[in-house]
Formats: sequence, C-alpha cells, structure tokens
Amino acid sequence: MCVHGSAHRQLHSNSDKGDGSVRYILDGEGAGTIFIIDEVTGDIRATKSLDRERKTHYVLHAQALDRHTEEALEPKSEFIIKVQDINDNAPKFPDGPFVATVPEMSEVGTSVLQVTATDADDPTYGNSARIVYSILQGQPYFSVDPKTGIIRTALANMDREAREHYTVVIQAKDMAGQVGGLSGSTTINITLTDINDNPPTFPQKNYQLYVPESAQVGKPVGKIKANDEDLGINADIKYSIINSEGANMFSISTDREMREGIISLKKPLNYERKKTYTLHIEGMNTHVDPRFSYLGSFKDTATLKITVGDVDEAPVFSIDHYIMDVYENSPSGTEVGAVTARDPDSRNSPVRYFLDSKEEGVRYFRIDESSGVIRTTQPLDREDMPWHNITVMASEVDNPSLLSHVPVTVQVLDVNDNPPEIATDEEVIVCESSRPGQVIRTVTAVDKDDFANGQRFSFALPNQIPVNPNFTLKDNEDSTANIIARRRRFNHLTQELYELPIVVWDGGEPSLSGTSTLTLRVCPCQRHGRIRMCQGEAFLSSAGLSTGALIAILLCIVILLAIVVLFITLRRSKKEPLIISEEDIRENVVTYDDEGGGEEDTEAFDIIALRNPAAAEELKFRRDVRPEARQHCGPSRSRRSPSVELDEVDVHDFIRQRLVEADMDTSVPPYDSLQTYAYEGQGSLTGSISPLDSPGTQSEQDYNYLDDWGPQFQKLAELYGEADSDVTT
Repeated sequence: MCVHGSAHRQLHSNSDKGDGSVRYILDGEGAGTIFIIDEVTGDIRATKSLDRERKTHYVLHAQALDRHTEEALEPKSEFIIKVQDINDNAPKFPDGPFVATVPEMSEVGTSVLQVTATDADDPTYGNSARIVYSILQGQPYFSVDPKTGIIRTALANMDREAREHYTVVIQAKDMAGQVGGLSGSTTINITLTDINDNPPTFPQKNYQLYVPESAQVGKPVGKIKANDEDLGINADIKYSIINSEGANMFSISTDREMREGIISLKKPLNYERKKTYTLHIEGMNTHVDPRFSYLGSFKDTATLKITVGDVDEAPVFSIDHYIMDVYENSPSGTEVGAVTARDPDSRNSPVRYFLDSKEEGVRYFRIDESSGVIRTTQPLDREDMPWHNITVMASEVDNPSLLSHVPVTVQVLDVNDNPPEIATDEEVIVCESSRPGQVIRTVTAVDKDDFANGQRFSFALPNQIPVNPNFTLKDNEDSTANIIARRRRFNHLTQELYELPIVVWDGGEPSLSGTSTLTLRVCPCQRHGRIRMCQGEAFLSSAGLSTGALIAILLCIVILLAIVVLFITLRRSKKEPLIISEEDIRENVVTYDDEGGGEEDTEAFDIIALRNPAAAEELKFRRDVRPEARQHCGPSRSRRSPSVELDEVDVHDFIRQRLVEADMDTSVPPYDSLQTYAYEGQGSLTGSISPLDSPGTQSEQDYNYLDDWGPQFQKLAELYGEADSDVTT
C-alpha cells in the first residue's frame, strides 16, 4: 500500500481493480475528526488547519477490505503525517520588562544586561526561528549585540548627577532580520549607580556665628554644612578645625545622618578677655575613589568667625574650696578666715556675701556681707564636732539674682580641755593566793583630746589619803601602770571588794589630771594556762546562794548519805537463826553477836533521837580554834601550830575551858567521852628542834607552784602557804 499526492494524500491497494470492490478504512490519531478517507478512492483529506507548534506529527493506520466479504485484503499499514512549519510565530521576551544598573562614568562597552527572545517556530527548518536583536530606543547611550542580545554602554562619562535613569527598547526579529520576518520587543530600565566623583563644597566661604560668653562647655553653639552631590557613603563628610586658635576653644563633630558639622565649646568664653574667634573648618570625604584622584583633593574649607557676646555673670571666688581652722573654746566672734569674690564683668560691681541658711553651720558661724570675714557665733567643741562644712554665697549689688556658691571647711583645732580617765571596761580580779609584789592588773588611760594632747599619761596614787596597805601602783612610763599587791593572801569572806583611786596626768599643755576609782574584787582563782579566772563561787553566787546556805545544803546531803550507809550496814550485820523449824516445839532462842549491851548497845538503842539539832545550830564557834580572848589575827590564822603560842596560853586553863564546853554542849549524846591533849609541858632545857619556833629562820620553799597543779592541790597549797606565812610573820 502506498500514499500518493501532495495537497492531499491517497491510499491505494494493489488488489484494487478499480471496480469498487475494495473499501478503505482509516484509524489512529485524528482519524475521523482531523483526517477523513474516501472509502472508494482512498483519498485522505484534512478537515481543519494544522498547527505545528501544537502537534508536529500524527500516526495513522490504513487497511483495505473486501467490500462484499469484509475480509482484509492486506494487513494494516502504518504511516506518519508530519506537519510542515511556516513562519507564523513572532519572537517574544518572556521575562520582560527588565531592570538593570550600571555604575556611572563606566567605560564604553561595559556590559549591562543580556536579553534573550524565544520563537515557537521550528529552528531546524528555514529561518523562521533565526532571531536578530536591534535597539529601537536608548541610543546613543547603549547598544545591543545582534546575535547574543548583550546590552552594553555606548557613551563614555555618563554622569549620574546629570541623568540617572534611562529607558532602552530592544527588538527581536526572526527570518534573520529579512523583510517579512516577524518581530517582538521589550523594555529595559537602566539606572546609573553612584560613585564618588564629586568633592564636597561649602555653599559659602565665610560664615559668622554669635555665641554668648555664658555658653556651657561641651554644649553645641552652631552648625555648618558642606554639600556633596554624591549619594550614600560617597557623600560622607568629616569636619575638622584646622587652625590652632579655633581648635583650642572649639571642637566640631559630624552628624552622619544630616551630614552637618556640630560646633561645641571646649573652654569657657570670657568677653572681657577675647571678643572674637576665627575658625578654619575643613570638610573632607571619608571614602575616596582613587580613579578620580586626577580631579583633585575631595575636600573643601570655609572660614567661620565667632563673635562672643557680653553677659552679666555671677561673682567668681578666688579659689574653688576654702579650708580654715579655729581653736576650740574660742570666744564668740573669733575670726576664722575670709573669702573673696569679684565681679568678672567690666563694670566690676560690688559683691555681697551671706551664708546658706538651710545648712547646720549657720548656728556656729556668721559672715560679714562686705568683707567676707567669717566669725564664730559661739564657742566650739572639737570633741563634739571636729569639722564644720558651710556654703558661702556671693551676689552682685547690681544684680542680686546671680549667685555663686563656694564650699568652706572649718577645722576645729584641739585644746587640752579633757582630763584623762582610766579605762575600766573589765572587772579587776584579785586572786586570794596573791603574793606581795605580784602584778594584779596593767591599766591604761583614755583621753578625748587628740594625739598631741592625749597619748602620753602618768599615773600615781592620791597623796591626800593614807598609804594603801593592800595595793601600790607602779608607773611604767609608757602610758600604762601596774597595780601591785602589797600583802600576802586575800580572803573574799573577810573583804570581797576594794576601792583603789588612781590619779592620771596627760601630756598636754597645760597638763590635766583626773582621778578614777577602780573596784577590785577578791575571789578564789583557778589557773587556765596563763589566765587566772574566778572559780566556784562566782557561779554559785550568781544563782543567789550565800556561802552559809551552800555549806548547810552540803552538810544535809552528807548526813543523809551517812544514815543510808548506816542503815544498810545494820541490816547486813543481823544473823539468821541456826535452826528454824516449824516442827520444833521448843522455845526459840535468838542470839545476838554483840560485845556490848545495855546503854552502850547502839544497835539495840538508836541514839540519834537524843541529839538536839537546834542546839547544834546555835553553836557559833569551832572546837578546833582558840578561845575568843586569845584570837588576834582572825579566822584565817586559826590553824597555826600550838607551839608558837605556848607562852601566851595557859594549857591548864585551856583544858578546863574545854571540859566546861563539853559539859554544856547539848548537841552530843548523853554519855561521857574521853578527850586527850598531848601536852608535855614547857621550858625544855634542850629547846625545840622544830624550825617553827625559830623566828629568824625562814623557809626557802615557795608552795605557790601547787596552784598550777589544779584545784585538787589548791587546799594543800593554802595550808603550806599559810604555815610559811605565819613563820615569816
């Protein structure tokens, strides 16, 4: 089977004899709709226009059938119908319009942008899709490459400041640009970007500025601005003062947002001293493009003349802070010092002075309004307030509203007007075991006066009173003194508190003295290292118990313990019967293993009920001491050796007195007792070999070291120490 024809296509089978017995059928893409076939002749026709850009080819299947039997005369044959292209599509720019930028002053030929057009026609057949670019608008500034569509600058030295925006129209034409081709166009908006090709310039070369002399230092007084036609950082300007006259008094800073130079004051102005200043101000770009260095330096200068205005100013003190001094106790009206202020203006108006009434110092000082002399209003006390701070104000007579202030510090100088005193912060403790010459306490003095008059002290006991038999005072000549014991052994039961007046002199001019009375408390001491502390009684006495009450409580406890022990012993000593039998009809015999009996049988008869406790309480003397008539040294000497007093006491009288006491004692049981006194008599021819009777011999042993062994050996130390003391005495 073959296809013939050009305008249309025809199918023909070799079995077709032309008698109409063959019928042609067609199926496939577009069969029956776009393409139809004549069943008899086999002609294929298109029923509508074909668009190559929509579909480039169609695949069809044809077959020849016997019209009568409907049998296939030949197998199906496939054929392809291709749509031939014609130039029916114009070029297009799918991404347009375009926006592009290029730096100003760019060289000729600088690439700006590349545009590309598309053509739907077949690029492989003819010139239907062969595009050529051309520029319709934008000459002579820009050009386009006909083949690539690259847009380039075509004019040198394009200045953004002269013209910034350009509109370029580019045309794309197919058929290689021949007549009859189709075309399309697009628009490109091109903007010139800025570069620093313009220096800053001041609109004027000379400026004037008025500044009053009262302008504050550091505050802005004026502005100046240079113009720059560039944009952004290319227009940034740094301002500076290039002459020394202006730079010493003024400073200039740059406001980057407004691109202005802010002029500020560095030092205070004085109209009377200088009335005008000339400033040479320079404005220079901070970002310079080296390509344009041939244009010159990118900076400009201008001259600013500043006129200082005269202002009525407040008085000015000679110094910023006055320091004065005055002695304490000076009479009212004593001159402390003087302040000085003057009118800084040319007319030199008189000045008046006064104190700030809101301050505390007004009570102590006053000022002469004309001379500025400060005087006291009352005597001052350095120990009460050593420094006074006041504020002096000054105003002009012509303009009282203008005030000046100056601080004045007044130091109160010391005068030796306070006597010294003994520092008595802690209690002074005297140990009962103190020895003659032992230091009781080192005392110091205090003085309210300052170092010059209060740090050198002398100490002594008062001269008017008799010599103190218990204590003496030693001046160490280093502003301290030692309290020293003069006697051996103190007893807090005999006297617990002693008062010691001490006179102290200071080293001032004139020297002052004061008498302080110290209270010394006697107590038993316990050594803890090198520190002696009160023991026992301080704690008990604080609880409110006296010594007698404490002894009575301890005695009761001992008696109760003795009764309990005695009762237990009696119970254990009783014997049970040897034979105890309930069947024994004989009379029970109870035996007692006692050696005594009758009245002396303490187990059979309790004698405690015969004791008279009331009489025991009334007994006021101790049985181991001498009679009252022979006691000379108090209770503390009660345990002295009898041999010392043999010549003073008659032993027979002493024994007789003891016998009377025993008979009259109602606190003992009603039976006799034997009291033995070992007395051999007196007046031995050989004399006593004991050293206790030798008044000239003294023991070289010091038993005070036993204090350091602890409270267990304290009583032993006291016994030996008293014996030694009695012999010495």
